[in-house]
Formats: sequence, structure tokens, C-alpha cells
Amino acid sequence: MQQPTKIWNADLYDQSHSFVYKYGEDLLGLLEAEPGMRILDIGCGTGHLTAKIAESGADIVGIDKSSTMVEQAKKLFPHLLFEVQDAANFQFIQPFDAVFSNATLHWILNKEEAAICMFRNLTRGGKLVLEMGGKGNVQQICDAIKTVLTEKGYLKNAEINFWYFPSLSEYTYLLEKTGFRVLLAAHFDRETELADPETGMYDWIKMFGGNYFVGLSDSETEQVIAAAVELLWKTNHRNGKWYGDYKRLRIVAVKEND
Repeated sequence: MQQPTKIWNADLYDQSHSFVYKYGEDLLGLLEAEPGMRILDIGCGTGHLTAKIAESGADIVGIDKSSTMVEQAKKLFPHLLFEVQDAANFQFIQPFDAVFSNATLHWILNKEEAAICMFRNLTRGGKLVLEMGGKGNVQQICDAIKTVLTEKGYLKNAEINFWYFPSLSEYTYLLEKTGFRVLLAAHFDRETELADPETGMYDWIKMFGGNYFVGLSDSETEQVIAAAVELLWKTNHRNGKWYGDYKRLRIVAVKEND
């Protein structure tokens, strides 16, 4: 089965999943943005982190493959520049002093092309700062969804692969092979509280796991999600709250040579 295209709901993203960009604020210290720096934000989503970076006085451009996300970003931050572009196939005439990416690169299956694009669009000495899902990220959630899909006979759906969660060594090797020098790399657990204590896991699966349900009717999808949420109650719900079993990969690298 061909990898489906993710359709993003920008309003739901901002209302129920703001933790994605709020956790990303911790990355900004590593970026060290300064006035006059030219910075690219890959996978800018609805533009909240792009706007935070812009507060430094840097000249920033945000790109995202989702037109709905970019439209929302333009409405929220009309003074900033946002473009619809593919993280694995983009080119700017003027290179950037830094490339920043939060919670995006694990959606890019053609990761070699993405690494080449980031390298090619940096100046010599330019910095790459990124965070993405690492090996084992949301494994409990994925296992629950796949278990239910398999039990209900949706075997092809259970085999769909639309995320790339590499190990630390795998991704640092990819960057080094591309030409980067890795300065910092960490793989760590970051259990994440979901927004709604009652519907948090349901909302998360609807927002991020929709590709599992391609070809299923609305009623079939609802049945699968409900059964998966029931399974996850034992592992991902406690003290009246839902949690995502996040594991993150954080990297800082530089482009030393063209």
C-alpha cells in the first residue's frame, strides 16, 4: 500500500496539540538566533516557533508541506514569511545561517533527500538545530493501533509506515555522510501529557495517526480508535490524565565544507 498523504487540521493542532511547539521552545537556546541572521524553520506548522525566533531580530522563513498549516501561520503572523515547500525538495537562492526544525523530520521518509536539502541551503559554518521523534517514539500507541487493526482484519493498514524514528547513531551517521559535523546528539525519554484528560488519546490518534485509517469508513475508523484507546488505558492513562510515550532525538550540527 502506498504511503498516504497526511491532511492536517490546523485549528485542531493549535487547540489541542500546542505542546508540540511549546516543547520546541526549549530548542531555541541551542539555535542562538541573533539580529541579522538568516534562518530557515523547516516544518513551521502554524508558525508559533517561527515567530519566537523572529523576536531575536533574525530574518526567518518558515516552510511546511501542508498548505492549511501555512495558511494558518500567515493569518496568525502576517508580518513573517511562510511558504509551502517540501522538506525533502526545497531550494533557496540565498543560503541560510541556520536551519531549525522541531517535530517534523520524523514525517520525512526520504530522509537522505531532506539531509541534502538542509546541507545545500546552509552557508559554510551554518548551524543545524533539530528535534524529532527518536527510536521507540510513541511505540505503545502504535502497537495498540496496529493490534486492533490486525484483529479486525485490516492487515494492510497495520503495515502502513509513515513515520521515521531513527536511533541516535543512525541519524548522526546520515548527517555525517551528508557532510555535517555533529556537535551534540541526545536521545531521551520525554513522556508528554496530552491536552484533554478525557479525550486526549482519542484526539492524538485523530490528529497524528490518521494515515493508519486510509480506506476505512468513518464508523470503522471510530471503532478502531475506540478499541485502541481502551487498550492504552492500562499503559498511558494515570492520575486522570493521558500521556504520550515520547522519545526524542535532539541534534546540533554544522556545515563545515561545501
